[in-house]
Amino acid sequence: MPRDAWKYWGAAGLSAGLLELPFPLAGPLPAWRSLITWFGLVPLLWAVLSPQRDGCARPLRRAFLLSYLCGFLWYMGNCYWVRDTMSRYGDMPPLAPTLLLVAFSMVLGLYFGLFGLGVMLVRRATGSVRLALAAAPFLWVALDLLGARFTSVPWDQLGYSQVDNALVNQLAPWTGVYGITFLLVAVNALLAGSLVLGGRPENGKQRVDDLRLWSGLAGVVLLAGSATGLVRQPPKPPAPATAVLVQPNLDVAGENNWTGPGEWDSHLADFARLAGEQCKTYIAGIPQTGAPTGEIVCPPYPTHPDLVVWPEAPAPFVESDPRFQQSIATLARSMQAPVIVGGIGSEYASDSQAWQDYNSAMIIAPDGTRIGRYDKIHLVPFGEYIPFKNLLVFAHKLTGRVSDFTRGTDRRVFLLPTQNGAHHRYGIFICYEAVFAGEVRHFARNGAEVLVNISDDGWYGDTSAPWQHLNMARMRAIENRRWLLRDTNSGISAVIDPYGRVRQSIPRHQADALPAQYGFRNDITFYTAHGDVFAWCCAILAIGIAGWSANRLQRTTAVKVQIKVRS
Repeated sequence: MPRDAWKYWGAAGLSAGLLELPFPLAGPLPAWRSLITWFGLVPLLWAVLSPQRDGCARPLRRAFLLSYLCGFLWYMGNCYWVRDTMSRYGDMPPLAPTLLLVAFSMVLGLYFGLFGLGVMLVRRATGSVRLALAAAPFLWVALDLLGARFTSVPWDQLGYSQVDNALVNQLAPWTGVYGITFLLVAVNALLAGSLVLGGRPENGKQRVDDLRLWSGLAGVVLLAGSATGLVRQPPKPPAPATAVLVQPNLDVAGENNWTGPGEWDSHLADFARLAGEQCKTYIAGIPQTGAPTGEIVCPPYPTHPDLVVWPEAPAPFVESDPRFQQSIATLARSMQAPVIVGGIGSEYASDSQAWQDYNSAMIIAPDGTRIGRYDKIHLVPFGEYIPFKNLLVFAHKLTGRVSDFTRGTDRRVFLLPTQNGAHHRYGIFICYEAVFAGEVRHFARNGAEVLVNISDDGWYGDTSAPWQHLNMARMRAIENRRWLLRDTNSGISAVIDPYGRVRQSIPRHQADALPAQYGFRNDITFYTAHGDVFAWCCAILAIGIAGWSANRLQRTTAVKVQIKVRS
């Protein structure tokens, strides 16, 4: 191993550390930290493509391992909360949560490794650093798409770091978050080119110096231009409707059966009291950011909300329970508003001759009658079901609290009345589904004029996960240009406007309610209509680039072997 090899491994680790910073770290993300994404990948690209690597006996393997190290460290840091959550609530042996996090990071870190391998493959096949850097954004987006479709963990893709950048996130209604990621990697590649191209003359030293200069200038100009988006204010759309988002703050580790004397009635009385809180203060922004306090002052005559929402929460709300049906119907009639309630839906499956449970959102009309139910489609593996449970029989012993929900099949929208007599369409999705852009868009495409996300982030405690989850939900509002009502068990409960801005919220970890002011939109963005077209185009090009490069490298290697044999 060369004496200076530590520099390249250190650069890979440096990129992992830099790329942690543009995402929430156990609290809301300061907007200035999002700028680090624009150059955080540069050390890794330098380590992979530095001309000194030409002396390496196995450059493809070295490029893969350097990038794999970066990815492993990044997932270990970004998703450290996996260990905390499983340690507290997974009923696992002492070392199992740590081993689970390590295994999780080792698997997902492979995407970083494949990225480095692809970049070096192009470099070796063409002999050009410039072409390798040009291929980088296509390869990264293709692997992001693979991660969303194959391992189904598209957590904190690079583009989410720009959710507060009003200039850059204008790409999202066209390309989804993938277009923002593409731009970020492209700028990183330009900046890396100003370093890597200086190592060895290509077609003359003067030309290399010019390339270095223009590459660096282009990267700096794009970075500076993007920074203006942090101070740019998008328009403020009107918000004529009001929804009361109830935040019950139930203990996820508790029994929550409500079977004690008067316990059910007490909790339902709290629910009704919180649902009636329409005149109160709120945070005019994201909690813990110093955002100012606003106040809703009710008019001097009786008012009713347009919607009441109860989140996904550890409450014994079972749709088939007559006590639940009566209580929610009474609440809806007293509030004179439709009610969305997270709970457990059940159906009898004739094929298996058994009852099937669903993680559901039940929708009740203002007169107390049942409108319908949305059943969660994208369940959390090892949280809401055990994949391949006939094979992974040990998983039941390792994760004792895993539920056994059945997957829903229909992304329905629901037509609900408002206080002014009009009717509007709502799309409802549950918890983890918020991170899947290609799935959430179907609600808007199916006619939803506003999105509702109910979630229980109480499992994550005071880690980074609730803040990361919030930012990904905000991107769904931007991509589809829809208001998003986000109601959670313990926070962050907020109303998000069609430009991804948190307009109102309430503090975390307290029983509270947010009278969220929102509006309706029925226009369809390109992304809503066509989905991940941009990402698929990148994937097709990336496959073509990788295939052509591998074939060219193989032929070149074969020729060299023949020449060596003849000589």
